[in-house]
Amino acid sequence: MLVVRSSAASPFGRKVKIAADILNLKPLLQVEDTKTADPNDQIRQQNPLGKIPALILEDGSVLYDSRVILEYLDHRAGGNKILPVGEARFPVLTLQALADGIMDAGILQVYEKRFRPADKRFEDWQVYQAAKVTRALDALEASPPTPLSRQSDANIGTITLACALGYLDVRFAGEWRQSYPKLVSWLESFEENVPSYAATRVPPAPVGDTPEALK
Repeated sequence: MLVVRSSAASPFGRKVKIAADILNLKPLLQVEDTKTADPNDQIRQQNPLGKIPALILEDGSVLYDSRVILEYLDHRAGGNKILPVGEARFPVLTLQALADGIMDAGILQVYEKRFRPADKRFEDWQVYQAAKVTRALDALEASPPTPLSRQSDANIGTITLACALGYLDVRFAGEWRQSYPKLVSWLESFEENVPSYAATRVPPAPVGDTPEALK
């Protein structure tokens, strides 16, 4: 049995859950809820960075972060499933990097509001992170991924992008949808063809909720 340490709201953990389902590895995956803010949670021993997701293999070794885990799952499923080989590999990995960056920038904005008192928040920092998200969405809207027509069209890059847009829905009230109709249409095609996307959705939550729900 593979054990993934994650939380329901983590977009990075969501990547792992969706990938495992697409690759028919879900029966081998046990998800354990993780509270990264709790010093007594074993995640700090399993991943010295104390971050999720982390994947515990049958022999007790641990893989992290989500990028490594998705590559491992693709390997475990026989390879060339959600991560192409050859030249086709690099656009997929680049899309994953861009979408991961959207999630990182979004999470940093949430951190600023969650962990700092209102009078100590750095507005310029939040603007800086928000601009990263805007530039990324602008680039993706100008050249969106090909809409999915079946689940097997999904890859590491598109899985990550779907999770990034889902995170913006959860933490930022889906405001991005007003300005990026092509991305909205693309995400609809992803959700229509990848049932695990809806199955892993969490309800929108304000940025001031408990720290352990963040990632």
